[in-house]
Parts: sequence; C-alpha cells; structure tokens
Amino acid sequence: MARLTSLSRSVDGHVALVTGAGSGIGRSTAHLLADEGVWVAVTDISAGKALAVADEIIDTGGNSRAWELDVSDAGAVGAVVDEVAGWGGRLDILVNNAGMAAGGFIDDEGFEDSWHRAIEVMLTAQTLMIRACLSSLRESPAARIVNVSSTEGVGGSAGMSPYTVAKHGVLGLTRSLAVELGDAGITVNAVCPGPINTDLTSPIPDDAKARFARRRTAVGRYGEPEEVAHAIVHLTLPASSYITGHALMVDGGMSVRNN
Repeated sequence: MARLTSLSRSVDGHVALVTGAGSGIGRSTAHLLADEGVWVAVTDISAGKALAVADEIIDTGGNSRAWELDVSDAGAVGAVVDEVAGWGGRLDILVNNAGMAAGGFIDDEGFEDSWHRAIEVMLTAQTLMIRACLSSLRESPAARIVNVSSTEGVGGSAGMSPYTVAKHGVLGLTRSLAVELGDAGITVNAVCPGPINTDLTSPIPDDAKARFARRRTAVGRYGEPEEVAHAIVHLTLPASSYITGHALMVDGGMSVRNN
C-alpha cells in the first residue's frame, strides 16, 4: 500500500534569519531550527548575545553565524540580509521576532517617544526585514515568513497602547502580505505568545505570575520560550504550505478562557 503522506516536514539544509535571537523566544527558535538541520543566522541588537547563541548552536553540531542588528536601521537591515544570503547561499525562512517593552498611559509625559519607538521596532522593522529578504525568498521552493505578535495583538491592556497597537499592526501586516505574496508561494503567518517566561517578563514577581496564570490561562501557568518556538518552526515546514495569513495563539488558553 502506498504511503498516505507526501508532504515534507524536513527543513534540513534550509537557511533562516531570526531577529532578536539573543534570548528568549528568538534564542529557542534559533536552536530548534538548528536542531532540524537549518543554517541559522542569529541576529540581535546585542552583538555579544547573538554571538553566544551562535556559539551554542555550533557547539552542538549545528550551522550558525551571528550578526549584530538593530532592526529599525534600514541600512543595517539591507547589509545584514545580503551577508546572510551570501553566507547561506539562499534564504528560505524569516522569523521577525525582535521586540521590546513599551508602555505608558496616553497622558504620560514621554508617551510619544514610547509610541514612536514601539511602532519603529515592532512593526516598521518587520516590513524592513521582509522587503530586504523578499528577492531571496522568491527563489526558495518553500519560503516562509513568521511574524511574532502577541495576545496583545487581539486584545488590549491599560497603560500598554504603544505595544498593543504595534502588535495589532503585525497581524494586519501578516494578513495583507499573505494575500499579496501567496501567488509567489511565500506563506506569511504570525504567532501570538501569551504570558511567557522571558527577559521581558522577568521583572514580574513569581507569585504575581502564578496568580495571573491561575486566573487567566487554561493550563494555569506561564509558558516557556521553547513552547512558542515549536509553533514557529511548525509554520516554517514545507508541509505547512497551505497555512497562511493565520495568527496562531500560543497562550495556554488565555484567549479562550471566559471565567
């Protein structure tokens, strides 16, 4: 009897660029892709963090190289993407993960600075990355773009409008480009992490995290970066060719819990 399955789940030999890969979700994604045989370009605004992650991957037998990158710098984005494509000989996967904490109430002093920086780093920068990668992605047989949004992208919290608006924008960008690039065979999806143990949430006391998770999530805990990374990697698979324009919640059931 012939096998039912015909679509490949292998990304072995593909080349990926991951932004904000020096820690948290980006670091876990870089490691997980490398575990699957992907050549991983680790980029981060901190050169030291990027190099440390690339070294970790190389030490475990993977292929990786580090680049310092401020994703809000259009010139730097273009230069790094060109170098990555030259290093790997191709570019198949872009993971737009770089982010930052950005809050403030609407009448706070300094609100406008927080607003502009949030949009610049978490929304405009994703468009810069996609535009820079597009010519290489068009040549890939299984081009994948995964944008990291947030559960804030489908809801809202007081005192966080700069962050919330940027993450809403990521979902709009994802959906529009899924339609625009579909004919080219490029899928564009987003993941929306909920409460995850990362550097951004590390200042929150453990007891406050536990109370929030018990009250708001279905599974009763914060998630780990690797749990988000597995969702991201799934969306990069050749077999995920019919998934595009989707916002995948990785939130422990927070977005569906009513009580």
